[in-house]
Amino acid sequence: MKDFEIFKSRRERFLSKLGGKAAIIPAASLVTHHSDCEYPFRQNSDFWYLTGFDEPDAVAIFLPFRPRGEQYVLFVQPSDSAMEVWTGFRWGEKRVVEQFGVDIAHSLDQLPQLLAHYLAGADGIAFRIGKDSSLDTLVFKTWSLQLDKAQRGESCPLSLVPPCSILHNMRLYKDDYEVQRIREATRISAEAHELVRDIARPGMNERQLQGVIEEYFLQQGARGPAYGSIVAGGDNACVLHYTSNRSILRDGELVLIDAGCSLYDYYNGDITRTFPINGKFSGEQKALYEIVLASQLKAIAAVIPGQDAEAVHFAALQVLVEGLVELGLLVGNVESIINEGAYRHIYMHKTGHWLGLDVHDVGAYRLGEYPVELTPGMVLTVEPGLYISDRLEVPKGQPEIHPRWKGIGIRIEDDILVTEKNPEILSKDALKSVDSMQNS
Repeated sequence: MKDFEIFKSRRERFLSKLGGKAAIIPAASLVTHHSDCEYPFRQNSDFWYLTGFDEPDAVAIFLPFRPRGEQYVLFVQPSDSAMEVWTGFRWGEKRVVEQFGVDIAHSLDQLPQLLAHYLAGADGIAFRIGKDSSLDTLVFKTWSLQLDKAQRGESCPLSLVPPCSILHNMRLYKDDYEVQRIREATRISAEAHELVRDIARPGMNERQLQGVIEEYFLQQGARGPAYGSIVAGGDNACVLHYTSNRSILRDGELVLIDAGCSLYDYYNGDITRTFPINGKFSGEQKALYEIVLASQLKAIAAVIPGQDAEAVHFAALQVLVEGLVELGLLVGNVESIINEGAYRHIYMHKTGHWLGLDVHDVGAYRLGEYPVELTPGMVLTVEPGLYISDRLEVPKGQPEIHPRWKGIGIRIEDDILVTEKNPEILSKDALKSVDSMQNS
């Protein structure tokens, strides 16, 4: 199946779920970095999921109540050779119809005049407010005028709801094509981790390792990093979202690397590995690493149909707390420690998240009081960790941390596909055993 057929299939499923509503899905806009320079463009994931169109400031409208051939309307920036000299190629109205399966295309500047026309016949509007103030204003103004007509007996959209419940539920379940793309992203990401561990040495700067990883992403045809790469030596690893990446890697310390690539079609990898910079764990480092690894393996084993993300988290948490009690870093009954949250100065985050077009991908974890069951096609990360530092106060009744443990931060993260049977570790090519993390 070719890429454009993938997007067509998604649009058909989306249209079938809209009922009589018209959906308005905007593209992302360019974001200013400084002065008149913009950040590299990153398309809105919902828009991309339905269109495969990678230009800014477009607006897609989906009209399931219209005849076939009139259900997918796209407003785009017009072809403009003068502007294209500065900002690059634009598809324009004619070519998007020819190349992207669009039913009807218009120049973006026609949206204010044509929006009411396309909303006519809808019994509701599916639109996410709060993301683009100018588009919000246009949609509200158009809808308000139509509501005025309703008082005179004319039909109009009577509700405005976000499309997220439909779109994000669709995105939560990956089809074979999406799994293949995530598998490719994790392959590249895993190879980068293996490459950087092989060259890491005491005295190098964190930023040097970042450069090696991200260069490899580009060499392999990825857009680049899926998020700000974390390369954290020593105590820096106890800062969960550390991205300064400019400290010297010191002999005897660990380095935590959390990095993954993003492909041209925005599918992502997200892998974390932690290893000794000098190639040899200390006694304390090894003890903590073995606990984190055991907790991760236990949690991965729980990634099966019928379980849920909370069960995966608690599988890891149980092993972590048991290990910390055994080491004397926590004291008391394991169940009580978990119930009271008396471990959170050492482990303060959940054990994973959905993965897909967004690194922290969309999709509910709970529906009201009920957790969402894991189902084949879901992809999630499993990433327990331990972070021993003075940053958080030790809970009452727990022991003060001896200095020999401080400054050790460890996280191990893999990308896992839920299958009919056993979980598939998509990032398995990034090694993680104790022996693999050390020099032979």
